[in-house]
Amino acid sequence: MEKWYYIILDLSSFALPFLFSFEKRWMHFIRFWKPYFLSIIFVGLFFLVWDVYFAYSKVWWFNDQYLIGVHFLKLPLEEWLFFLLIPYSSNFIHYTLEYFFPKLILSDRAAQLLTVILFFVGLTITVMNFSRSYTFVNFGVFTILMLLQSIFRWPFIKRFFLSYILIYIPFYFVNSALTGSYTENPVVYYDNHENLGIRIGTMPIEDSFYCFSMLYGSVLIFEWLRRKWNYSLEINNKIVS
Repeated sequence: MEKWYYIILDLSSFALPFLFSFEKRWMHFIRFWKPYFLSIIFVGLFFLVWDVYFAYSKVWWFNDQYLIGVHFLKLPLEEWLFFLLIPYSSNFIHYTLEYFFPKLILSDRAAQLLTVILFFVGLTITVMNFSRSYTFVNFGVFTILMLLQSIFRWPFIKRFFLSYILIYIPFYFVNSALTGSYTENPVVYYDNHENLGIRIGTMPIEDSFYCFSMLYGSVLIFEWLRRKWNYSLEINNKIVS
């Protein structure tokens, strides 16, 4: 039964948000399936490339004890599903908050200040950790994202900074489940020479930042596609373009 551990974790994380996507009295979020899935797949492929690279480089590796045994490019099937199902569930939380609490956003000034602070934090960590591949790539991507955000000032960050606080709670428990918090051995092993060695529970601190980059990246693409294809987002009986 333990061989089903990771895939059950994937599917159980996805099941409830996916089912609520079909609910018609409120958001009926499944109507956005085309731009939503495309945004998740596009960003997910980028992160899967680094996942494959790090798997081949032995930056991390997987424990067959908790896998069904199907692999492609050094990654188990469960890991491929992770980059589709977890972003769906996580950003569903973001859009649920937008629907029910449309006024829950940061001010322009606060969002820009936080973006600039995070840019300099990310830049400092990136520059100081060139020899640690996971830290360097992870914070490098995050720093570039914060730089672009500070330049273009996409308005979605004002809500996403707050949404991420709530998203982080289930993400933390899922990632902790993969890094050995609730099992005899972890599902994913990390080479700590390639990261900072700082853990939040059993989860490397870098994972918190790749999660932000992955999810906010897919929000940006979803919002671009939604507008390009003229998908209106109805919030409390108001149409928001």
